[in-house]
Amino acid sequence: MSLKLQNGTRLVAATHNPGKAVEIAALLDGRFDIVSAGDLGLPEPDEIEQTFMGNALLKARAAADRAGLVAIADDSGLSVAALDGAPGIFSARWAGPDKDFGHAMKKVEERLEEVGSGDRAAWFTSALAVAWPDGPCVVVEGRVDGTLVFPPRGERGFGYDPIFLPEGRDQTFGEMDPAEKDALSHRARAFEKLKAALFE
Repeated sequence: MSLKLQNGTRLVAATHNPGKAVEIAALLDGRFDIVSAGDLGLPEPDEIEQTFMGNALLKARAAADRAGLVAIADDSGLSVAALDGAPGIFSARWAGPDKDFGHAMKKVEERLEEVGSGDRAAWFTSALAVAWPDGPCVVVEGRVDGTLVFPPRGERGFGYDPIFLPEGRDQTFGEMDPAEKDALSHRARAFEKLKAALFE
């Protein structure tokens, strides 16, 4: 069985986040017919793994087996050095059931005040998994380092983007043009590895 993906293949993006599905389609250069797990009405599996790679694999496997299509899943999050890597794999959970990332960013700021650290170093991790129905899987990981800024800046992107200032830049991910963010993000770095493994 070839692990190369042909252009035009229909892929399930194993996400219920419309912003993430759009970003995945863009990072795949529009080569594939992307449908999201949310659009297909697939349930969201419980993310019970302890790593980004483990959770990405779990989501891709669940979507592939239910939809009978090749599935791609991303598990990503923000890790803060002064918080021992939190929120990490719980990044989405910090936003609560309503996915309120304004609340989540405030929580990061409050936790930093509680520990009394001036260290604002942080990094985004993105693990990507591609799974074939009842078949093999490929998993890769990308990372981008930066610092946290408060108050949040910018209305673009999603999640924690407005408080993350990537190394060597003067705009947060929330202020950047999407194409500029896509060129250097953790997800872009993971996708470069994935493309090398899977594209013709």
